[in-house]
Amino acid sequence: MLSASPSSISTLSRYGWDDAWEQLALAHHRAGRLPGRVARVDRGRVDVLTDSGRVRARCPVPPAVGDWVLVDPAGDPGGTPSVAAVLPRRTALVRATVSGRSEAQVLAANVDTVLVTVPCEAGGRAGRVERLLALAWESGATPVVVLTKTDRLEVVADAVAELALSAPGVEVLAVSAVTGEGLDDVATAARGTTVLVGPSGAGKSTLANALLGEEALAVGEVRASDGKGRHTTVHRELVPFAGGVLIDTPGLRAVGLIDAAEGIDKAFTDVVELADGCRFADCAHDREPGCAVRAAVDAHELPERRWEAYRKLQREDEWAAARTDARLAAERRGRSKTITKAQRAAYRERGR
Repeated sequence: MLSASPSSISTLSRYGWDDAWEQLALAHHRAGRLPGRVARVDRGRVDVLTDSGRVRARCPVPPAVGDWVLVDPAGDPGGTPSVAAVLPRRTALVRATVSGRSEAQVLAANVDTVLVTVPCEAGGRAGRVERLLALAWESGATPVVVLTKTDRLEVVADAVAELALSAPGVEVLAVSAVTGEGLDDVATAARGTTVLVGPSGAGKSTLANALLGEEALAVGEVRASDGKGRHTTVHRELVPFAGGVLIDTPGLRAVGLIDAAEGIDKAFTDVVELADGCRFADCAHDREPGCAVRAAVDAHELPERRWEAYRKLQREDEWAAARTDARLAAERRGRSKTITKAQRAAYRERGR
């Protein structure tokens, strides 16, 4: 067993340590190594929460916030502690990098709950929520949609009902960190390791502070002109609280999807269930006879916007996969050539 006193086990348990992590750690254990959880990553250094306190360690390939690691206190010849091993992840919240190279970026690791925060004054909420839900479902965690700053709304129920249309099967909560209304519901939903995601100005840090019961995280002002906030949170940071641990994240301007087909389907269960009723298994949901999806759109049972959003995220995910998979890229080029040939043939036919 790893060397740990009862008090240290209790300390690690606050961060989510359990028997399963203990067993994984045994495979990498060496005398003197300390198990701990990454609380912050910054310029090749990581802050790790251990039973001996917060340790600043060196790590050539930084893990993600939320990772469980083993730290060598002696570290390098200079005596700087170093991360000796990163334990396999249970879940990971991953997005495509904003570089456009379709590379994966882990926002948080070993997450149980994802609070998708949406400010009440934001426009275009539906598309943002659908994208973040796809990201959350793909991670393996349980998403919860949280409508923030509801003290600014006259009718909260209407805004919640509107969001629920874009989040089938997902709990939608309303909260005001100012009045405290709905805070208990959010605290109950924040099970295990909880990460807050959303745009700048969504009130993530304010909500986190309200859940923590103290001003542990910096908050910033929001511009009155467009409701957007500054990136007050510039690092992802893990903080223990009564219900487990919270991970606050910087505002996400862009949320690219990569290898998220399952997450997209879970975010659009209403569309997927309709597609199961199509006459043909390979229905493209365009003009095929017996298409249940097109029938639902035409009957106004499925909003056209939601159907288009589903197709858009599918195309984006396929495109990201194609850029990293030569076979898929070749297939895409083949389809493009086929479409071009068909279009040229159609034009020639019209000219006769």
